[in-house]
Amino acid sequence: MSEEQMTVPYKPQKKWSEIKGENSWTMFKVIAEFVEGFERMNKIEPCISIFGSARTKPGTKYYELAVSVAERLVHEGYGVITGGGPGVMEAGNKGAHLAGGTSVGLNIELPFEQSHNPFIDIDKNLNYNYFFIRKVMFVKYAQAFVTLPGGFGTMDELFEVLTLIQTGKIDKVPVVLVGKEFWSGMVDWIKNTMLEQHGNISEKDLDLFLVTDDLDEVADYINNFYADDSPSALRPNYTME
Repeated sequence: MSEEQMTVPYKPQKKWSEIKGENSWTMFKVIAEFVEGFERMNKIEPCISIFGSARTKPGTKYYELAVSVAERLVHEGYGVITGGGPGVMEAGNKGAHLAGGTSVGLNIELPFEQSHNPFIDIDKNLNYNYFFIRKVMFVKYAQAFVTLPGGFGTMDELFEVLTLIQTGKIDKVPVVLVGKEFWSGMVDWIKNTMLEQHGNISEKDLDLFLVTDDLDEVADYINNFYADDSPSALRPNYTME
């Protein structure tokens, strides 16, 4: 032990500030959100979750692309699930609504940015207090994931899904990153730094997602995955065992 280490005094063990009763009541609120979510989402036909920034403005490249993606997914027989807010989420719900398909919004209560958009089906507008419950609903009831450019929240959702697939916690499903210009830098970093320099993933993990701007390729990638069309092909994914 160095002289410096010997002269540094030990501090008392840190302790939690006591919050009487909060943990018990939080458990009941969490259970209530799960129960309501499962009961309502179980009645909704197969959907695809669309992720992306709440800050993307109408009329911009990725907003309009998200509208088109959602419309195409509805034409392929799927409903659309988004986070229910503005930006890419609004665009996804708008595309589903315009195409006459199922439009689901999983809203989260936030002090800024988030308020539900007008393109969600009235009976499919769900509200959550807890991010982790909302993410379970995103994953459990999605047959695929389409991710457009976004910020920290979008990255959190994307890598959560990739981790669940990589670790076998959910079955493999299609994951599509739409927007080559946006995603190319991240994909290069994953390949060059995460894989080749540090070996923190396997080479096969690069096959967990597709990067494209082509709507036909998005549709074909998802349809080919479910090409057998068997009754068991489309089912809730996350068993939470």
